[in-house]
Amino acid sequence: MDKLDYKKVYKELYLAKTNPSIIEVPSIRFAIIDGEGDPNGEAFGLATAALYSFSYAVKMSYKSKEIPQGFYDYTVFPLEGVWSLVDKSKPITDKNNYAYSVMIRQPDFLTDKLFERFIEETKKKKPNADLDKIRFETISEGLACQMLHIGSYDDEPASFDKMRQYCKVNGYERASQKHREIYLSDPRKTQVNKLKTVLRFKVNSVH
Repeated sequence: MDKLDYKKVYKELYLAKTNPSIIEVPSIRFAIIDGEGDPNGEAFGLATAALYSFSYAVKMSYKSKEIPQGFYDYTVFPLEGVWSLVDKSKPITDKNNYAYSVMIRQPDFLTDKLFERFIEETKKKKPNADLDKIRFETISEGLACQMLHIGSYDDEPASFDKMRQYCKVNGYERASQKHREIYLSDPRKTQVNKLKTVLRFKVNSVH
């Protein structure tokens, strides 16, 4: 069985260039947990752990007694986060003021019914109160500007400035203050200056 590698099949979404570009993002189904606060805190860690436990339960389901209909082997998709501020009047340097939706894309064969099944199975194998917070939803981003940011998360504002300037020159404007980050590196195993993160925000054409 060939394994679906998201970096090969969905290159445009995950292999962003280090210069900004405009892309059309299709509708995608995610397992999602919403939260607030510093991403270095315990709450964010529990949320990401729950998402990974669930996602690996889905991936390894070919070993179960009931293999999902339409199952295919694949690489688990990377963690993603949509970020905004709780209080818009506070500076972006205040990490306790962050509002986020952290998520992992799910394979096409995962149905609403299977989602419920794998949540229950994961609760038994890897109990985590945040499993009850996971929702399974389709997100339609549409037209967006994105680029690959290499380095510390704290240095992202410089990349966002490049993206804004690119949009201004090419006839686009940012449609929302929210932005998406796709984490291609594991921060526990990667040097800070080598972290790879796809940055993306929705845009409108002003042509």
